[in-house]
Amino acid sequence: MTLLKPALVALAIALAQPALAQVPRTPDGKPDMSGIWTNASLTPLSRSPAQKSLVVTEEEAKKIAAGTAIAGVPANDPEFSKNTTYSDPTKGAPPKGGSDFGLKGYDSFWVTPGDKLSNVKGEWRTSNIVEPATGQLPFKDPAAQQKKQMIGFQRYMTGNAPYEGPEEPAISERCLIGFGQTGGPGMLSVLYNNNYQFVQTPTHMMILVEMAHDARIVPIFTTADEARAHHKPSAITPWLGDTVGWWDGDVFVMETVNVKPLQAENQSFPLSKQAVVTERLTRTSDKDIFYEFSVNDPGTYTQPWKAELSFYPTSKLFEYACHEGNQGMIGILAGARELEREAALTAKPTKPAKASKPTR
Repeated sequence: MTLLKPALVALAIALAQPALAQVPRTPDGKPDMSGIWTNASLTPLSRSPAQKSLVVTEEEAKKIAAGTAIAGVPANDPEFSKNTTYSDPTKGAPPKGGSDFGLKGYDSFWVTPGDKLSNVKGEWRTSNIVEPATGQLPFKDPAAQQKKQMIGFQRYMTGNAPYEGPEEPAISERCLIGFGQTGGPGMLSVLYNNNYQFVQTPTHMMILVEMAHDARIVPIFTTADEARAHHKPSAITPWLGDTVGWWDGDVFVMETVNVKPLQAENQSFPLSKQAVVTERLTRTSDKDIFYEFSVNDPGTYTQPWKAELSFYPTSKLFEYACHEGNQGMIGILAGARELEREAALTAKPTKPAKASKPTR
């Protein structure tokens, strides 16, 4: 009986784990994550108020996908179809104070967010967030966060930001990192360029993100304690945060701290300096990586929260030439210098100060 009990415990643990026997493995026996993957889907991070359930049937998922708004435009809208053709360069500049963003700036060639909801563990999901059960971000101050997000969105969409210097445009517009949390921590899909390349070695996991070609180079340690001991000092806040990794059985775990505050203000969900983001990657088949991440940030949220999605194999990683042909920064800086010249020409000349008489 004493031998039977440990055997039953081992069996129970084995049954509780995903079936990984058939997944590709590296020479050192770890599940092989290497390859080109995509997490493109129409499932949002937070659940729509119209959707009460996290999991829906395939038929319901198709209906939701058919009616999903893309780039803020209702699906099946005739205006969307009419305006998402290629932009016409012969029509000149948009009106003063207006914007060429949205339907005119992003035509249908570029908009590729996927055409279906996310399928996770064989289930069609209506949100990435699984905890809390509401599917909503548990903000400490929801009104303040919503107001902040709307102000930033309106400035970006209407072009009403001051743009008086190179620091004014959003970090994604400056091609520093991708927008919408593509690079993580917490890798989410966005409007387009949702492809990733994973390169796995015994000592590092490299994740190349197609959007802006962000690269996460994660050192791998033997244990969680050893990995956490190698976090950098808190004064160092790199783009995409300070990430370390380790293997928990067949699950690859990444822990990120010290996300750069400027990044945190421009992503799909805000993070404070206290935030710890834990990501877990599980190769469940030759055509799927189960991906989950949890956020523990008492500075922003009332409780830890968790999201789940999947990575699927895809064929190519395309070049994201963010700077090439981008005249925005040149225009901003040239305009600022012209305003300075105009101000200098119209400024009244100042009389030179009289020299003071020397005192005896």
